[in-house]
Amino acid sequence: MPGITLKNGLISYYGNPAGYTEKEKAVVDSIFQNDELTAWLKSRSLTPQWTDGVMERLAAGERMGGMNESAAPLKNVRVWQLKPETDVYRKFISYEETVRQFGEPSREHYRVAYDGQLDTNDLEAIYTRCNVNHPPGYDGHSLSMSDVVELYDAEGSEFHYCDRFGFQQISFGEPEQTQTMGMSM
Repeated sequence: MPGITLKNGLISYYGNPAGYTEKEKAVVDSIFQNDELTAWLKSRSLTPQWTDGVMERLAAGERMGGMNESAAPLKNVRVWQLKPETDVYRKFISYEETVRQFGEPSREHYRVAYDGQLDTNDLEAIYTRCNVNHPPGYDGHSLSMSDVVELYDAEGSEFHYCDRFGFQQISFGEPEQTQTMGMSM
């Protein structure tokens, strides 16, 4: 199988940037999903994670970087939306207005509308994707003001409030219940 190579963490399939490796996992564009590549990955003890858009992202990264270095691995994306039973006055308002009226956004008022990997870590591209062409498994309204986008990996999470214009990074901590654990009354 001389048409498949692995160099500097990048997987090429007959000259096309097909994916990259993360420890014992290979994130590979789903357009290359076939028996030959699957067998090649297994022969190298790599578990394939078939993901849309990887080839385009790697090609764009090569053009931007100039060097044939691995692009930053994709983070997982979690979209948080206010629960249906949440006070209607909390919904679809700016970050500034939310903080002024209700305090910092808190997970206790939100539910997960999407949890997966998209073809980008760019918040504006995620906004467009979650408005124009919902990814499979997306269970919510189009991404709107008051929603929270979480980008996460093994290193941790970043939370971004969808604001009037762009995004505002927030802490979005765990609900307050963690402070009362271990206390019995």
